Amino acid sequence: MTILICIPCLMTGGTEIQTLNLVKALVSAGHRVVTACYFEYTPEMVARYKEAGSEIVLFEPEGKRIGGWRGVLFLYRHLKQCVKRYKPDIAHVQYMAPGAQPVILLKLLGVRKIIATAHTDARIYRSLKLLRFLQRHVLDAFTCITQRAEEEFFGSSLLYTEDTPLPPHAHLTIHNALPEHVEPRETERVLSTSPTIGIASRLEKIKGMDLVIPAFARLRVRIPNARLLVVGDGSLRESMQRQAEELRIQEAIEWAGRQPQEQLPAFYDRMDLFWMPSRSEGFGLSALEAMVRGCPAIASNVGGLPELLQEGVCGILVPAEDIDSLAEQSLQLLSSPEQWEQMSRAAQIRAAEFSMKRFSRLINNLYGKILGCLS
Repeated sequence: MTILICIPCLMTGGTEIQTLNLVKALVSAGHRVVTACYFEYTPEMVARYKEAGSEIVLFEPEGKRIGGWRGVLFLYRHLKQCVKRYKPDIAHVQYMAPGAQPVILLKLLGVRKIIATAHTDARIYRSLKLLRFLQRHVLDAFTCITQRAEEEFFGSSLLYTEDTPLPPHAHLTIHNALPEHVEPRETERVLSTSPTIGIASRLEKIKGMDLVIPAFARLRVRIPNARLLVVGDGSLRESMQRQAEELRIQEAIEWAGRQPQEQLPAFYDRMDLFWMPSRSEGFGLSALEAMVRGCPAIASNVGGLPELLQEGVCGILVPAEDIDSLAEQSLQLLSSPEQWEQMSRAAQIRAAEFSMKRFSRLINNLYGKILGCLS
């Protein structure tokens, strides 16, 4: 079976990592996978997709984004070439901007089976009317990565299992998979006497990075030997560093910058508490990665984070943009080694449930039902 995966960009975000997991799952089942990237890409991510077994088609070799009617014609021309050349049995559209256009164009080009996956919550869309129309009348299945997102899109949710009946034009949730570069930790952890708060994120406002330094400064008043480890880079890095200098805590902060995916486990192992103060979050993949290494998380109550953390079990949820709650809840957890160790163990157990094996099994089961191979 030939599968055409359509995605706007191949950069280094969670959507691209999860789509890479999709490629691996389909290739493992013996399918031919072709990934069509419309616009931006990095050579490193393209190489990773090729290593996973996917053929790659870059619509825009220079990685430039094309909008408006020129963009629609651009997509039509290149999708037509893909359909003619590869004759896909099924197309799987990653529903990011542009999302609806590729779905409609693929249908017009004669692709009979189409799946779409949304990697965000519904709040980023001004209107859901077109999306819901496509789900009800065009798509064979619309999948979400969290039940909260599915409920926001459609008013109800269904966590997919291999026994789930698949009605026509279904919407459902299949949780993301833990990336294979972060393996479960085999040993238990002990809370450090000099605790390290950890960040692994793009340093952007949507990720709540402007809240990190003020919150850490408040925590450090109560725990003077606390340290902050910042993994990642972005437009807020310089302003965060200025915040640290103004609050006179720069000596307690390590700026590790962007790191290769394979190096992340070593950084998670140095963290005693993982912060994810996002204003918006689709799934929360970084939190899951930290959890599987035994690091409890304190995160905003947004996106899929409540489904991962299971409030009070693997971590603690705080209101978005609430610096006081972020600092106070961190203080309470770090002041209770017994509670911290319970959460550390629970986090490892919970994160291991999101295995690549589980994801691969569910994806291939879904494809089998859509193509009529399974009942």
